[in-house]
Amino acid sequence: MTHPSRKVCFVTIGATAPFDTLLSNVLAQPFLEALKKHGYTALLIQYGKEGQEIFDTFIKNNPPGSPGRYDLDIQGFGFKKDGLVQEMRSTKANESQHIAEGIILSHAGSGSIMEALRIGVPLVVVPNPALQDNHQEDLTRQIAKNGWAVAGNLNRLAESVPKAEKLRSTLRSWPSKDRGELKDSRGLAGVVEEEMGFLD
Repeated sequence: MTHPSRKVCFVTIGATAPFDTLLSNVLAQPFLEALKKHGYTALLIQYGKEGQEIFDTFIKNNPPGSPGRYDLDIQGFGFKKDGLVQEMRSTKANESQHIAEGIILSHAGSGSIMEALRIGVPLVVVPNPALQDNHQEDLTRQIAKNGWAVAGNLNRLAESVPKAEKLRSTLRSWPSKDRGELKDSRGLAGVVEEEMGFLD
């Protein structure tokens, strides 16, 4: 007997700066419908410092089995002091456990991006337009340009799901094996700067 595959989309909003608009759009009909259309069965959300009210309201208004859930197992949490690696790894394929490869959708924080890139599944990065002078737009653009991830548009978030599915077939491994001498002198930060074109 064949068991249905579990396919997870993990979303991280960030633990410090609020990003309520991203959380609201992740829980909106177009994004949830796009997940269902592409075979997702679960949505796991790290909703950040101030997102619990938005998440709880959605859960209250859309109990399990209701149409607004789109047959998705939707779970969330605020903050984990030991990081998000375990949650990110839940998106990795595991044939023996009937888990299909999913995606990670992240705010444009450099720490979250680096962790997600090391997991090796398709990544969608969404910059926060409310933050000033933080280079999130530039960082997101460079990552997408180099083929590391999809640049997500906050107002058209559903479009990022098929783009991430397409990226799966061309995803470059991170970090690349040929990074030059910079990796030895400056560590991972140097790798990030080199790979993303942020060298002086």
